[in-house]
Amino acid sequence: MASELYAGEMATLRVARIQEYGYFLTNGFEDVMLHKKEAKNNYEENDEVEVFLYHDHQGRLSATETIPTVTVDSFSILKVVEVKRSLGVFVDIGIQKDMLLSKDDLPYDWATWPAIGDELYCGLKLDKKQRLFADLSKFEEIQELSKSAPAECKNDEVEGLVFRFLEDGVSILTNEGYLAYLHKDEMKDQVRLGQRLTVRITFVREDGRINVSTRPLVKEARLEDSERLVAYMQERDNQMPFTDKSNPEAIKSEFNISKAAFKRAMGKLIKEKKIEQKDGVTFLRA
Repeated sequence: MASELYAGEMATLRVARIQEYGYFLTNGFEDVMLHKKEAKNNYEENDEVEVFLYHDHQGRLSATETIPTVTVDSFSILKVVEVKRSLGVFVDIGIQKDMLLSKDDLPYDWATWPAIGDELYCGLKLDKKQRLFADLSKFEEIQELSKSAPAECKNDEVEGLVFRFLEDGVSILTNEGYLAYLHKDEMKDQVRLGQRLTVRITFVREDGRINVSTRPLVKEARLEDSERLVAYMQERDNQMPFTDKSNPEAIKSEFNISKAAFKRAMGKLIKEKKIEQKDGVTFLRA
């Protein structure tokens, strides 16, 4: 038996002595408390108990008979149950105490942090002070779960979990097990780490990975964008200070679409004789 006990691992320990509120368990060198509310049975001295070791809210090494979803040697999908910007996010590992994923392991931009209810691929880790934290799974670990996508799945809609942020996009593992890349230009809205997304497969690579988009096909997008522009003008006295000559950054900031997508939508409305443009302003026609 090892002489030192560590949080985050399973251990089979012997009941050394019994107190009114719980059991002191030992490996022969070190004792930990198994509170009676964390015990599944009544025990006598010298009984052996398999437990998971963690730190309680006072930072003391403690034991529970509840088997967690993950240990320091495994990872799984864990649900976010609390968000604290000063600390990070807490995930449910299946025991009474939720586990902190430090803000140091999260994206810099709060807007991309997981929200309550989002899910993360996580394991557990010990820091230099032997404190137990949640640990985001590495790309190589997620890759082992994946499989190649068939070429014929192009344009299919799939659902997946965002598990990694990159400089110019995010990585997703789909429900089918495909490794997907979503470029920031293909994001219709802001994306969060741990968010489940429905995406469209735009390209199947030779290695079986896929490129995806949250944007619809061009024909569908043109219809959707044109309807948004009409609604935008209807809310503003049937006009807007944008035309197909407007600055791309201004268009992106106001409508979250590219200049090309804006021009396609405007072209559709012009062709349908629904709008007219004059002196930098677009008007809805009566």
